Amino acid sequence: MTSWHEHWVRWRNARLSDPGFQRWAAKFPLTRPVARRSARALFDVVAGFTYSQVAYAIVEVGLLPFVAELKRSLAEIAAHTRLPVEGAERLVKAAIALEFVEAVGGGYLLGSAGAAMLGNAGVTEMIAHHRYLYADLADPVGLLRGGRGSLAAYWPYADAGDDRTVAYSALMAASQPMLSAQILDAYPLGRHRRLLDIGGGAGVFLGAAATRFPALETVLFDLPPVAARYAGPGIAVGGSFIDDPVPAGADVVSLVRVLHDHDDDVVVALLAKVHAALPPGGTIVVAEPMAETRGAAPIGDAYFGMYLLAMGSGRPRSAALLRMMLYSAGFVDVHEHPTAIPMLVRVLSATR
Repeated sequence: MTSWHEHWVRWRNARLSDPGFQRWAAKFPLTRPVARRSARALFDVVAGFTYSQVAYAIVEVGLLPFVAELKRSLAEIAAHTRLPVEGAERLVKAAIALEFVEAVGGGYLLGSAGAAMLGNAGVTEMIAHHRYLYADLADPVGLLRGGRGSLAAYWPYADAGDDRTVAYSALMAASQPMLSAQILDAYPLGRHRRLLDIGGGAGVFLGAAATRFPALETVLFDLPPVAARYAGPGIAVGGSFIDDPVPAGADVVSLVRVLHDHDDDVVVALLAKVHAALPPGGTIVVAEPMAETRGAAPIGDAYFGMYLLAMGSGRPRSAALLRMMLYSAGFVDVHEHPTAIPMLVRVLSATR
């Protein structure tokens, strides 16, 4: 039996795909704003790659820091970016359209979007990192059919001893401070004695936790090459959470942007190891961007879905799925702790 919702979807789609209805909606005063917003949204999807490449060019030539403090002329921008004047003008106009740069009194200053980007080093690092992602997404159908792109070779766990580990750790460290603050605002780590952070890389989250809660003992657990370079608070233990047991002794274990990087079999095994390592009453904290987040669905299943496919490991999971996996591992009392920007990170805790 066909549901009411299915009837509605079919009727709606028939109207929206009808050129006559589109023309009417664009002219009728009550529907005109909606039609224009829809047209803009559709075009943004079509043009999204070009917009991202503009952002990459802006980062690559160092445009934003150059116009951040002083008003610059087009000639000065061309000289700084080592672009011909024509190329610099085209880039500046594109940057203005995307609000990275603003025209002021015959010159150019930082725009609102540019200021936000400069205030978050992780965004800049991610844009620079897109050179690898976009190379793989040149053939997205090939990836979906099981192909393996160059980004998978960049994944540090493929060969933890080479320079890619250093580069990837730097990317994670740059993007971690904002997430760390949101996680620590959401979950009260001060109630715990000893924190074990699994896959913590350069220890940005551990450092933020130790600063916020000085009495908290901290332990980082990551691959030996990563742990050997660790210079943060507490101690670092080298090992693989895939092949080795999780160190015991902590009463709270954090997994910050770890689970979505791995396939289901690895996640199931890791949650079981954490459960075994925690004492009765101990807590696990899972923090990462999650699929099906209200108002941010494209970030979960569209962006991270394709990004992790190119990486060759992992997938975005909804909070509901992660709850089920935590319960299946033996945890109880799974709770979500609201964050300020859930599109970037959501936080779940559960008890051993």
